[in-house]
This record gives sequence, C-alpha cells and structure tokens, in this order.
Amino acid sequence: MIEPALKSVQCLSPAGLHRMAYQEWGDPSNPRVLVCVHGVTRVSDDFDDLARALAGEYRVVCPDVVGRGRSGRLRNPDLYRIPQYVSDMVTLLARVLAPGGANAAAQAQQQQVAWFGTSMGGLIGMGLASLPDSPIERLVLNDIGPVLDPGALRRIGDYIGQDVRFASFEEGARFVRDVSASFGPHTDAQWHKMARDVLRQDADGSWVRHYDLALAQPFRAATPESVAADEHLLWAAYDAIRCPTLLVRGAESDLLSHATAQMMTQRGPRARLAEFAGVGHAPTFVHADQIAVARAFLLEAAGT
Repeated sequence: MIEPALKSVQCLSPAGLHRMAYQEWGDPSNPRVLVCVHGVTRVSDDFDDLARALAGEYRVVCPDVVGRGRSGRLRNPDLYRIPQYVSDMVTLLARVLAPGGANAAAQAQQQQVAWFGTSMGGLIGMGLASLPDSPIERLVLNDIGPVLDPGALRRIGDYIGQDVRFASFEEGARFVRDVSASFGPHTDAQWHKMARDVLRQDADGSWVRHYDLALAQPFRAATPESVAADEHLLWAAYDAIRCPTLLVRGAESDLLSHATAQMMTQRGPRARLAEFAGVGHAPTFVHADQIAVARAFLLEAAGT
C-alpha cells in the first residue's frame, strides 16, 4: 500500500515561528502538485483515500493547518484566521516547489499546482487563488463559498471550544461520529478511522480532540458587522479567481446554500457544480463516487 512521507516546514506569524507538518504522497520529484487542505477541526489524514487515488499522477501534499494535528500552535490565538493560514501555505509551496538537481530548470517550467480545500481549506484556497501571480492552476472547493450561514458558524464555534474529554477511545469515537453525522453514511471502519485521526490520549489518560481549543477565539470575537465585512472580502476574492474551479456541495449542507452555490456558477470563475445527495457539510471524499468526481476534474487539467 502507498504510504506518505511525514515532513514539516517552519512558518512565521507576528507572534513568532511555528512548524507546520504535512504528508507528501507520490514521487517527490513530480512537478505536478496537488495540495489538499482540511476543515477547521480536521487533519491531513482526511485525504488518505483521495491521495492514494491520485498519487500516481500528482505529488499530493496534505498539511495539518497550524493548531491542528501534528503541527505547532500559535502563541497568539487571535491569529487563527485565513490570512495567517494563507501565509503558511505560501511558505509550504515555496518548500515543495523548490526545484533541485540537474533538471531544476525543466522542473520549474513543468510545475503545476492544484488545490483541494474542504470547508476552511477551501477558504484558504480561495484566498491564495485570488492573488495576482497565484501558482494555483485548478481549484476544488468542497462545500464552502463566500456566504456563510451565521447559525452554522455559531454551531461550529460552540463545538470547537468545548473541552470535552473521554474515558476511552470508544467513547470519543461515538462523540466524533455523532457530531459528524452530516458527513453522510459511512461504514463502521470509516467512522473509526475518522475518529482515530482526530483523537489523541492526553497525559492523564483521557482522550481529547487533537487541536488547540483556542481556535474558537476568533469565532467568539465575531460580530454581525465583522461577518458582513468578511463576506464582502470573500466575494471579492472569489470574483478575482481566474483558474478553472469545481464547487462540490453536500445537498443537505447548512453551511453552503444551494442559492449561493448557484451564484458561484454565474460569477468569478463560474465554478462547475457537483452535488452529492444524502450528504450535508461536508463530503468526505472517502467514497469511490466522490473521489471519481475530483479525479476527473483534476486529471482533465493534467492532460491525463
């Protein structure tokens, strides 16, 4: 079975340095790079199935966004926001795109970058793809757009900040399954893996979620005015995107409405829309039919 290499890169915030861990699948010399970025409380392991399906055509790079999983934590929790995450991804791309060896010039000319972002990872991708001279040539936005439902945001903020501890892994796994019900139907083995990816055993023996609880601080600081301002900035970013874009939506999503998704097909990059029935926020891309949709779009770009 194909397995990834675990690596890390040092990044900078106004509060100091931190490390961002990432998994790299496939040939490390492949100039075609696919970056897969997870949702707000998830980790890079979410993309194991998608990465295995594409590692023959792409070098698949899956980071743990700072504050999650194997990555470091920020000294100032107010910085857990999209601009800091975009900055970290620029640092990551500088590392993974740095050519080396005798064929360095040829590698640089052949380099292609695609982005797959789930929820928060999609917002990071939008921010990066909207910048002049962005290296992103193809973008997949998984159940996210410029308009965010305030009720869904409150639900996410409340969930993030709970210091919930579990006496056993099994208890924690039941919690993860319950709060992730909107992901849609999965096998017991798939639910077990999704729990294993985001739970860790603390020093006192209890099981906790593998992220910095201070991630909730920016959510708690949000006001109606700041949410409206953020929405304006997100639409401006989306409208600035020029690369081909695939928008994926769970048909039952409470974070990305059908109306917003339709609007996204009419403006900016005029995204191609794919919806999955029986799924809310967000499709996990561990199912063969979901992976096939992403694979077809990405390999269409790669000319494969």
